[in-house]
Amino acid sequence: MISLRGIRKTFRDGGSEQVVLDGLDLETRPGELVAVVGQSGSGKSTLLYIVGGLDGDFEGEAVVAGRSLRTLSPADRAAFRNGAVGFVFQAFNLLPALSAVENVMLPGHFARGGARAGRSLAALRSEALAALDRVGLGDRAHKRPGMLSGGERQRVAIARALFARPQVLLADEPTGNLDAVSGATVIDLFRGMARDGLTVLVVTHEERVSEAATRVLHLAGGRLR
Repeated sequence: MISLRGIRKTFRDGGSEQVVLDGLDLETRPGELVAVVGQSGSGKSTLLYIVGGLDGDFEGEAVVAGRSLRTLSPADRAAFRNGAVGFVFQAFNLLPALSAVENVMLPGHFARGGARAGRSLAALRSEALAALDRVGLGDRAHKRPGMLSGGERQRVAIARALFARPQVLLADEPTGNLDAVSGATVIDLFRGMARDGLTVLVVTHEERVSEAATRVLHLAGGRLR
């Protein structure tokens, strides 16, 4: 589901070049919950951005959900992000003026291809409500983020990531802002998604996430071990 070969990523820092990923390889299968752990600044988020098609400026070969990311045009890359992958971030990234169900519906408004392109608002809302039900928030669908707990907001973000029925779910420190109980709920959701066949790739520094993973990889020196 994810195949990375010889990924090299550098940044310019003043007059020098900083190597973040240095010949990194990664292979995942459907139904895996893979945790990538590493120190701050080790390149964990950069790795996710490459897998998710957010960063195309790298060397090497990246194939995700059957698509070679280096061959995609900017428009095709955007369509890939909107359909094949779902993103969950530590900061939730919900729009405060919208209700939970409206936040979940957002990917449908930007779909330019695939099953959700051209769908009616009623159809999008129905699918968004189903996604909220899946994360146990059907009864909170019409609440705005400010009226939800941190754990509930993260579950709304997960429902939004699941809305397009992606093949890969990418999570960047998804429990970093959550208490023990809320974090355990989110981790259980990830476990269930993997059991259903979704590939889940989580970058984290928390043991509670890595302990739940089917495989744990350590990112250091620009490579996974």
